Amino acid sequence: MKIIHIDQKYPEDWIRVLNHIANLFFEDSKLKVEAEGTDMTVSFEYNIGDDFSIATKAVLEVDGKRYTNDYRIQYESGAEGRELNIRMKRALSHVFLDVLEQHTGMQQQWGILTGVRPTKLYHKFRKAGKSDEEIADILIRDFRLSEEKVSLLKEIVERQLVTIPDIDEIGKEISIYIGIPFCPTKCAYCTFPAYAIGSNRKQGRVATFLDGLHIELREMGKWLKDNNMKITSIYWGGGTPTSIEADEMDALYQTMYDSFPNPETIREVTVEAGRPDTITPEKLEVLKKWGIDRISVNPQSYTDETLKAIGRHHTVQETIDKFWLARESGMNNINMDLIIGLPNEGIEEFQNSLDESAKMQPESLTVHTLSFKRASEMTRNKDKYRVADRDTVAEMMHMAQVWTKENEYVPYYLYRQKNILGNLENVGYSKAGEESIYNIVIMEEVQTILGIGCGASSKFVHPETGKITQFHNPKDPAAYIMTFEEAIGKKIEFLDELYKA
Repeated sequence: MKIIHIDQKYPEDWIRVLNHIANLFFEDSKLKVEAEGTDMTVSFEYNIGDDFSIATKAVLEVDGKRYTNDYRIQYESGAEGRELNIRMKRALSHVFLDVLEQHTGMQQQWGILTGVRPTKLYHKFRKAGKSDEEIADILIRDFRLSEEKVSLLKEIVERQLVTIPDIDEIGKEISIYIGIPFCPTKCAYCTFPAYAIGSNRKQGRVATFLDGLHIELREMGKWLKDNNMKITSIYWGGGTPTSIEADEMDALYQTMYDSFPNPETIREVTVEAGRPDTITPEKLEVLKKWGIDRISVNPQSYTDETLKAIGRHHTVQETIDKFWLARESGMNNINMDLIIGLPNEGIEEFQNSLDESAKMQPESLTVHTLSFKRASEMTRNKDKYRVADRDTVAEMMHMAQVWTKENEYVPYYLYRQKNILGNLENVGYSKAGEESIYNIVIMEEVQTILGIGCGASSKFVHPETGKITQFHNPKDPAAYIMTFEEAIGKKIEFLDELYKA
């Protein structure tokens, strides 16, 4: 924990942003006005000019050393309220980042960006009519991104525009997320709704949840049909939606296709079959019956000891066997996930994971960097899990970049998380033409995602203004069963407001 003394009391949201910047350099930090017991002192100056400019300065003092930085940005027009506040926070972050880089010798490749969706910022400038050169200049100069990260964003945005040529108009359509909250076991790093299916089935919660889900699918489908909505993509997630039995899956897909409008225009349906220990020939036959050939078979790691440590009760060999079973059963678009920085894993273990992936050549490979999510078992017991240092994690990410290029994968979506190892990113790679439409639209927030089922989040995106309103179904199956009918009503109100105005 680093305690940082600040020169005066600033607005709470300013402190929050500055804290995020400090946490890029220190595992944990706290900013406070009182000088007692602090490790360093920072003071700021700022000025808003009559010419729409903002000027800031930071002075950092640590152990008798002094670091300073000045920054000035000129805007084309003035701002007030929320927009002015955003400008101020960016300008203060700019100088604070600089003095911390001077002090620590660490260079932050993502600059002042601490949010989840950096590609969304690139799209914003693109839609404003700026060229790639102008966007690069802004991101490097004002957001302090490295040239490498700007190049990565540019490549991803270009691929997204090929995958979804109408991405700027797709807000008139809708995508759907359907949540099944059960897994064989819960992974140590996971904060998704994932409840052990065995004990919940004994208590009758699986059957009652599925009863409620059928009702929600029919009721939401009725609204979609009545309003002749076009569905872009459907994603079955969780949990692990292949945790339930084959006949239960079959019944749900029957309800989905009976209830949803214009099934012939749906561009993509994905079923997250991430846990290999849930995949059976019978379940693959059900998927094939309904024309679903896009699934995930997620190894996370190809080291058995790692799988045991993170609570995944399957073996490396089972992952390999289930991949080939899925392939032979007609699954033509298989995604696999790898996680960089899992406990006790370094360069050698990650190279092994890449070598094994090379033998299978899945259509897409998502490379995650381990994030210590607040509610995960791994975060609650951090001392129990030894993870790689910053430099090793960065090297593993570089290995993934080299490997994907050599194996003809292209990056097509990216997102970042708080408390992510090495302040890195998660990148989805695919063979050209095999990109997931759903992954793009949810990351870029270009259309409404209607959440159905347990733990499903709905994100209502206004098709004209882009304003976002969120609504969350309960994560717990028991709570979902009691409240799903009320949730249906609320979501229909949101939909009416967006599409019937």
